[in-house]
Amino acid sequence: MDPKSNPSISIREVAAAARVSVATISRVLNGKGPIHPDTRQRVLEVVADLGYVPHSGARSLSTRRTSSVGVILPDVYGEFFSELIRGIDQEAKRAGYHLLVSGSHSDPAEVDALVRALHGRVDGLIVMASMRNAGTIRIPPGVPAVFLGDPPARGSHPSMRIDNEGGARAVAEHLLDLGHRRIAVISGPAENSDAEARLLGFRAALSARGVELEPELLVVGDFREESGRSAALALAGLPARPTAIFAANDAMAIGCLSALRELGLSVPEDVALAGFDDVPISRYLSPPLTSVRVAIAELGERAMTRLLGGLEERGAEPLEETIPAALVVRASTAGRQG
Repeated sequence: MDPKSNPSISIREVAAAARVSVATISRVLNGKGPIHPDTRQRVLEVVADLGYVPHSGARSLSTRRTSSVGVILPDVYGEFFSELIRGIDQEAKRAGYHLLVSGSHSDPAEVDALVRALHGRVDGLIVMASMRNAGTIRIPPGVPAVFLGDPPARGSHPSMRIDNEGGARAVAEHLLDLGHRRIAVISGPAENSDAEARLLGFRAALSARGVELEPELLVVGDFREESGRSAALALAGLPARPTAIFAANDAMAIGCLSALRELGLSVPEDVALAGFDDVPISRYLSPPLTSVRVAIAELGERAMTRLLGGLEERGAEPLEETIPAALVVRASTAGRQG
C-alpha cells in the first residue's frame, strides 16, 4: 500500500476540505465532465494531502465498469475445464480483468439463475452451453456475452464451437484404416450437444465405409472417469468384445483404460482405445492416448479476446467460429493383430 494512503478518509471529507461537492470529487477522479482547472488542481492537492483512496465499489458505480468477467461452465471439475479457465484467466489478467467462475451443472435454469446473480457485478459473460435446450437461456439486453457452444438464438451473441463432428470422423476413419470393424463407442450425456455431434460424426464415418455401430456397442457415459470405467467393464463382458473403443472425451477414456487393465487386457494389443479433447495428461498415460486435439487453453484465450472486443466495441469479427479439432495418433491405437 502507498505509505501516503489513508483508507479511512471518506470522499465526503475530501469534498469538505476542497470546498466542493462529492459529485465534483467523483468527476475529477474519474476524468468525467467539465471541471475548472483551478478546481481540479485544488481537489487533486487535497486528495494527495489526505491520502484519499477511492473505493473500488464506488468507482465501479460511477464508471459502470467492474473490471470483472463472469464465466459460466457446465462443470468446474476435470482437466478440460481447468485448462479452459487457465486460458480465459491468462487473457483476462493481461487486460486487467478478474474472473467470477460458476458451474451450471448443465442446467439452463441454473444458467439463468447465475446470469441474474452476476448481473451488475460483471462487465460481460463467457457462457459454455452444451445443452440441447440452451435456447431457453436469457442474457439481459446490453450485457456483452460470448458463448462456447450454441447461443440462445443463432446470431444473438458471438459463439465458438469445436468441430466435434470432424474430430470424431477422423477417429473413426483412423480405426477403420487400422482394420478395426467391431468398434464400440462410449458417448457423452444424451442431452449434451457436443456429445451428440461427436456420435453423429463417428456414425457417419462408419456408415460411409459400410460399417454400422451395433446397438450393444454403444454405451452412454457422462464425461467422467467412472462412467468410462463402467462402460469398459460392460463392453468387455460381451460375448464378442470390441477390438477398438472410442470414448467421447479423454476423462472417460482414462477410466476405460483403468478398467481394461483390471481385466488383464492390453491396450492396444487386445483393445485399441481413443479419446477426444487431448487434455495434457493424455500424452503421459501408459500407453499414451490417441485423441482429438482441441487447443483448450487457446480456446479460453480466444473467448476472452472476443468478449473484450465486445466490451470495447471494436472490430467486427465473424459472429460464429468453428475451432478445428485434429487427430493426434499415439500408442493406444494399433492395427489388428493376426
